[in-house]
Amino acid sequence: MTKASAQVDGAGRVAGPQNASRRGRRLGAALAGGLGAPALVLSMSNVARADVIPRTQHIVYADYFGEGRPMTINLPSFPVAGEHPLDTCLRLREIAPVVEVAFAGGVPAYLALSHQAVREVLAGDDKTFLRGPRHWPALHDGSIPANWPMRTIIQGDHMAAMDGADHRRLRALIGRAFTPARVQELEPRIQEIIDGLLDEVVAAGDGVDLVPAFTEALPMWVICELFGVPVEDRRLRGWTAALLAHDTSPEAVFATQNDLQTFLHALVESKQREPGDDLTSRLVQARDEGDRLSTEELVGVLWIMLIAGHETTVHLLGYAIVALARDPGQLALATAGDRWADVVEETLRYRHSVMMSTFRFMAQDVVVAGVPIAKGQAVGVVYQASGVDPAQYGPSANEFDLTRDQSGQLGFAYGPRYCLGAPLARLESRLALASLYRRLPGLGLAIDPDDIAYSPSYFTIGPLSLPVNLVIARP
Repeated sequence: MTKASAQVDGAGRVAGPQNASRRGRRLGAALAGGLGAPALVLSMSNVARADVIPRTQHIVYADYFGEGRPMTINLPSFPVAGEHPLDTCLRLREIAPVVEVAFAGGVPAYLALSHQAVREVLAGDDKTFLRGPRHWPALHDGSIPANWPMRTIIQGDHMAAMDGADHRRLRALIGRAFTPARVQELEPRIQEIIDGLLDEVVAAGDGVDLVPAFTEALPMWVICELFGVPVEDRRLRGWTAALLAHDTSPEAVFATQNDLQTFLHALVESKQREPGDDLTSRLVQARDEGDRLSTEELVGVLWIMLIAGHETTVHLLGYAIVALARDPGQLALATAGDRWADVVEETLRYRHSVMMSTFRFMAQDVVVAGVPIAKGQAVGVVYQASGVDPAQYGPSANEFDLTRDQSGQLGFAYGPRYCLGAPLARLESRLALASLYRRLPGLGLAIDPDDIAYSPSYFTIGPLSLPVNLVIARP
């Protein structure tokens, strides 16, 4: 991975309970035994700015980027300034289950919007639908400019951009550390972190914002402990937000990537000097003993695990809290029956943290949910829209109902790219929500749910702020 030359401040430290280093060693050790000596490679994540594109417009690539082959198209834009991406996708789904749109700079790609369309794409992974960027000719023939910001996430030697045997090999290597049995061993430590965070929430009192205090802090704390990230270096949340936001300028994105890579290289060097009972130390050991994992590959592993390993759980918790605040009856059901696992599954369906996946490319001419797509075109899977598809979930699809039958739910994908982190995300979320409402049964939002601001991203999206009133009973 090549470092950019620009520099930006990497703010965004996460507060959390005390004695982090002690907990971190034990959490890391619990999973580290599952790692072999993998050869994993990861590039930095990046999204493009699109708020300058109206809903439908003739767009010439060169007008936006100042380079590239002029190419005029007339497609609906995605995302749309001033409109929530889910609202845009639901509007587009009225046109067809799969719709071609214009991303930043007028770059055309398809969105799979219905449950059936998404399932067909996921089922065809590594066969009809490929992730390797060589399968998207527009990246290489001058149609898409060289400085298109999304190239950094699409064109990288990382697991998400690999197919077939290479993809399976890498999944198997990292998956050894995240089996359900190994993740279950983390429960006491995760519960300890949760209890410490809730102590701080209670101490802060009414008006405390649960996003920085709890829904961000917990997943960040857990993933950093697993990988042995020191308390004073926990700036990953700010970097993640900048990399995934579609309103971050390309210059700022590359500067943030540079800061993050510098941080991860330093982490690797520190674990080489002073190894600990954590996954980073085990990866460093695998590199040094077997010479099968280069430093750049190791940094790539850390990037995907540290960023993807916390981002989706942050928003899953936020969406669950908002859904339960909107419907006290659902909260009563969850509390009375200890149905927090059901809350997690319904939240995954009702408001998925991943708005849209990165692109897949057609290996051949294909028909998806009745819509023909030519070989060499790109399609993004829109999990949020598919989760509220009335064709799959009936007329109440856009309502939160923890008693709903979850069979066929695609919250952690499907097929050969099923989410490796699913056991950890489920465990963290179930424990967090059960503990939050057990400790604070009178918890309520201090803001109208319709006024909640959401992160400016069409990859992962969730509440930016959740001020709450605790309503603590005093003796």
